[in-house]
Amino acid sequence: MESPEEGSARPWGPAEVTRGAEARLLRPGLPGSVSAVAMGQLQGPAPPPPPLPPLLLLLLLLLAPGAAPFEPITVGIAIGAASALTGYLSYPDLYCRFVECCLEEQPLNASALELDLEEKLFGQHLAREVILKALIGFRNNRNPKKPLTLSLHGWAGTGKNFVSQIVAENLHPKGLKSNFVHLFVSTLHFPHEQHIKLYQEQLQKWIRGNVSVCARSVFIFDEMDKLHRGLIDAIKPFLDYYEQVDGISYRKAMFIFLSNAGGDLITRTALDFWRAGKKREDIQLKDLEPALSLGVFNNKNSGLWHSGLIDKSLIDYFVPFLPLEYRHVKMCVRAEMKSRGFTIDEEVVTRVADEMTFFPKEEKIYSDKGCKTVQTRLDFY
Repeated sequence: MESPEEGSARPWGPAEVTRGAEARLLRPGLPGSVSAVAMGQLQGPAPPPPPLPPLLLLLLLLLAPGAAPFEPITVGIAIGAASALTGYLSYPDLYCRFVECCLEEQPLNASALELDLEEKLFGQHLAREVILKALIGFRNNRNPKKPLTLSLHGWAGTGKNFVSQIVAENLHPKGLKSNFVHLFVSTLHFPHEQHIKLYQEQLQKWIRGNVSVCARSVFIFDEMDKLHRGLIDAIKPFLDYYEQVDGISYRKAMFIFLSNAGGDLITRTALDFWRAGKKREDIQLKDLEPALSLGVFNNKNSGLWHSGLIDKSLIDYFVPFLPLEYRHVKMCVRAEMKSRGFTIDEEVVTRVADEMTFFPKEEKIYSDKGCKTVQTRLDFY
């Protein structure tokens, strides 16, 4: 029998839910072998038995065989303290300080989200504007007609993964570590084309189970350009305008797709603006979104190729991430230095930025890797 290291082509098997937000997907017949790791709980995990209330626990201890006698006054004080503690723990706000809760009606802190996008995302005025407005509108709507679905497009290193992290942290305090945020990586979780049908069934069960636990669940699909064609259409019913699907409402959930597909089209548009003497910030969503939607739909190397999600207009926004310029790379270097607690050294900032490669060959305007290698390059200084 093949081991996982030997390239076993078996699909996901029975799932074992571990502590925290990790769920191990096990291959049949290979106990303990890890096929994939995703964020969140699988469908229908039985909740652990609730802890005994402090008052009941204290009484059991007092009445246990062999328990030493207590003074009546001491017992009274202890019971009073336990009663008070039980009362405090009955308040949801206090309880949720110790256990992660799905606070479905908690309003979005729009100011915090805006500040995060402004201070941490560089050179992406379109993405910042669209994501901020989309999230505020969605969370302020007490009765949305469908889940919020965003498709983020652009070359590597332009900030797509970073934005999904910022969004997750603003919706759930634990961010990507939250039990209510679920990350799927195409090459990791759906590696074998011959198992598409099985992947589709398991994906539906996973989403159904998690939304039944938390209506505000967030699902992030990375490497959509590497996803097998047709697989993503399995979640189409969950993204549609249905009030419920099999008794569950998905209208408060959020889906985010990350893809390099469309990067060439975005870069070409940005370059055209630059050569025409127009500012980068002059590029508007209407200059890119229609062509981006059509280009991704007709791109055979895209997981959204001829997808019903596009055909039925179930993706709310196609968000373009522009290629980063030299000045944006320097911003990334400064931000990385600051996050490490370093004093900003402009000489080091310039040296790191100068080591990056830029294109087109003649103009050398855009970083071909965005800010993707800034962290590793900074390690040399």
